[in-house]
Amino acid sequence: MMAYAGTLHEELVAIRRDLHQHPELLYDVSRTAGIVADLLERWGIDVQRQVGPHFGSGVVGTLRGEAGDGPIVLLRADMDALPILEANDVPYRSRRDGLMHACGHDAHTAMLLGAAKTLAQFRGSLRGTVRFVFQPAEEGAAKSPLDGRLLSGGRDMIEAGILEGVTLCYALHVMPELPIGTLGIHDREAMAASSHFRVRFQGTSGHHSAPHLAVDALQMAARFVTEANGLMAHKVDPREAAVLAFGTLQAGTAINVIAAHSELAGTFRAFTKPTVAAITEGLRRIGTTIAEAAGGSFELELREGIAVVNDAEAVSRVKEAAAAVLGEQQVHSLSPPSLAGEDFGWYLDRVPGAFAFIGCGNPEQGMTHAIHQPHFDLDERMLVLGTRILVRLAVRT
Repeated sequence: MMAYAGTLHEELVAIRRDLHQHPELLYDVSRTAGIVADLLERWGIDVQRQVGPHFGSGVVGTLRGEAGDGPIVLLRADMDALPILEANDVPYRSRRDGLMHACGHDAHTAMLLGAAKTLAQFRGSLRGTVRFVFQPAEEGAAKSPLDGRLLSGGRDMIEAGILEGVTLCYALHVMPELPIGTLGIHDREAMAASSHFRVRFQGTSGHHSAPHLAVDALQMAARFVTEANGLMAHKVDPREAAVLAFGTLQAGTAINVIAAHSELAGTFRAFTKPTVAAITEGLRRIGTTIAEAAGGSFELELREGIAVVNDAEAVSRVKEAAAAVLGEQQVHSLSPPSLAGEDFGWYLDRVPGAFAFIGCGNPEQGMTHAIHQPHFDLDERMLVLGTRILVRLAVRT
């Protein structure tokens, strides 16, 4: 299997570059999902298209081994890109201005397709079942047309039942800080619960000469910022890593008119469910109190996050698989956990598994820029390495 995976280098590079040139955002991944589904079907893998009860944008491939019963192993890749203008001058540069695969999801998709093709080729010696999950909207969330909840792609896929019967689940993520040919994994907590919030205050417009006749939504927003920072200082255990920050604020329409509406947005990050719940409730309480005192109204919109917490046995299996592919000295335990977020945490909250980082950096080629930056790029030799690791995880689990 490993030798066969090595023959896929040019094909995987071509897939990755095609996806890189045609990035798609959040749930609008119809081109990417179509390519994925068509390839899986071509290789004789059972395919479910339009997976997800809320948005119907995911793809799931199921490969049943022919060598006997065994576990159901889930391997996941994300498909969406970011609203970033690419700055790289390369032949495979994004053709969609303002959109870019700046987080490596094009590589994640290519690696999982490589694993699917390899395992399909050797299904006669495969025990159990491999479920290949290609997920939209890892980078953000959208309001469900069914119930109005802000949902990321992982939650939509899970509500479609993709975890039913799964024994272990795995995902790889590129990391340019790690050189090509290495892998890093956290033994327990890997990433924080990253929750996105949007706060709206509604007041009453009025002229600056008569503030007593208005309800100032800008002042409500300003007070909310101050009190939210106080919430983090006084209501979160100082021994726990947690952070809250605002990213946007819009209010008012004219310099001499009291603002009738204001809107703030930001994120908070923590590692435990009780802390996430405490911050959420604190923001709701603060906003409600401010609005009631001023005579206005308040609304909180939240995309709840969850920490990425690895399972000890799954971590051991990832280290064994990576050592077999890369060499034992090239596999590293990472610490401390990152305050960045990843919605694979929703998978790991329900099924044991592990989330690992595969090195893609190459200083000699200038590939050192971090993810989510316009100059991000990766050493494409890692595509075969990631494919081989995923194959070993599916076969040896």
